[in-house]
Amino acid sequence: MPYAKNKIMLPNYPAKLSALALILTLTACGGGGGGSAPANTGTTGTGTMGTGGTTGTTGTTTATAPVINSFSANPASINAGSSTQLSWTVTGATGLTLNGTTLIGNSLAVNPATTTTYTLTASNSACSTACNTSATVTVTVNSAGTGNTAGNAVYGDLRKADLGAGANLNGSLPFPANNAWNTDISAAPVDPASDALISSIGLGTGLHPDFGAGLYDGSPIGIPYVVVAGSQPKVSVQFTDYGDESEPGPYPIPTNAPIEGQKANGSSFNGDRHVLVIDRDANRLYEVGNAYPQTGGSWKVSGGAIFDLTSNTVRPGGKPGWTSADAAGLPIFPGLVRYEEAASGMIRHAFRFTVSRTRRAYVPPATHYASSNTSNTLPPMGMRVRLKASYQIPANFSNESKAILQAMKTYGMLVADNGFNWYISGAPDARWNNDKLVSELGSVKGSSFEVVRMDGLVTP
Repeated sequence: MPYAKNKIMLPNYPAKLSALALILTLTACGGGGGGSAPANTGTTGTGTMGTGGTTGTTGTTTATAPVINSFSANPASINAGSSTQLSWTVTGATGLTLNGTTLIGNSLAVNPATTTTYTLTASNSACSTACNTSATVTVTVNSAGTGNTAGNAVYGDLRKADLGAGANLNGSLPFPANNAWNTDISAAPVDPASDALISSIGLGTGLHPDFGAGLYDGSPIGIPYVVVAGSQPKVSVQFTDYGDESEPGPYPIPTNAPIEGQKANGSSFNGDRHVLVIDRDANRLYEVGNAYPQTGGSWKVSGGAIFDLTSNTVRPGGKPGWTSADAAGLPIFPGLVRYEEAASGMIRHAFRFTVSRTRRAYVPPATHYASSNTSNTLPPMGMRVRLKASYQIPANFSNESKAILQAMKTYGMLVADNGFNWYISGAPDARWNNDKLVSELGSVKGSSFEVVRMDGLVTP
């Protein structure tokens, strides 16, 4: 819904990665500590990581065994159907194989169906006989089990969520595991127009977290939400702009529901005045925009939408072409970055982000456009981008930033509204480290992203 757009954040405003199940087994020519080979034979001995060894000599020729400096899986524990990124650094090698298959480069996305141990082997053809160094890493695959669970995540059932503003969902996720928000797209094809589309958003522009801790201009930083019980009284809502594209009330909006842009001192608001309410017992999500509480508990809003969190028919009362509390017709809450997920080390869904210019078109799961520009070089609403597999997440980044960036590789981000380029939406939380969020995410430029192939593009 074309409300007033995202606010500018202060320049100073983080996921605990799963412990790597790293098992290293190395062999090197000549021993390097595990044994030595007689001269002129090149017999293989056992060495320690990072030291390797040398071959036996013939005359004055000496060859050095390759060294595997690092070999890791990020994350090392995944859900069935998801992928992980294998990364390595090697010196002194003329050839690399992974489980016997020749490798090129320094990273590879894999999606094993079961727990798998990968063996990286580096070789040096200058050795007179076999001169290899090997390292292994194990990727643990958590079975999806029965129902709609994966690992400690529960899809499409929020009954285990806590109550209140910014409540912990305790591993619950909106919609089924195979919903567009929750689908692993790391191996999906790249859109043919990816380069032009990314360029229109900004190749040299960095990511920006539109969420954080504390206040900016008197308001919490981010889009808040509240979880209520099924007993929450429903109240009437009056639609001022988009009643013909809204599900009629009543909605279970508490009188004291947090409003986006709400200032602590009660003065004028910032932002789009979104209100997001999750009825955990009914598994329904209610979202409204430009929300103003009225005397007696009712609300006056621009428009509203009701989403079924248990189904891939996410908006049973909606129609193609309808807007929502978001310009793209999407639900807002599923795309928010939330602290509890980032701190856990694993985020299992796509994010919502904004761009300054969009096309008069949309692509599923979006249902609405918000532009008159028909240029094919501009992104339509719903377009998904992902962080390239070649991007190496810095080891010194905070755990929260690592989890956010890994989710961008696995699930990507959806264009949801017109706003500032590369602004990522999230929920406010006092535990965010604003300085690290801004500096770490800001260092990731648009050139590190690519557009996932768009299927089902709608151009009204």
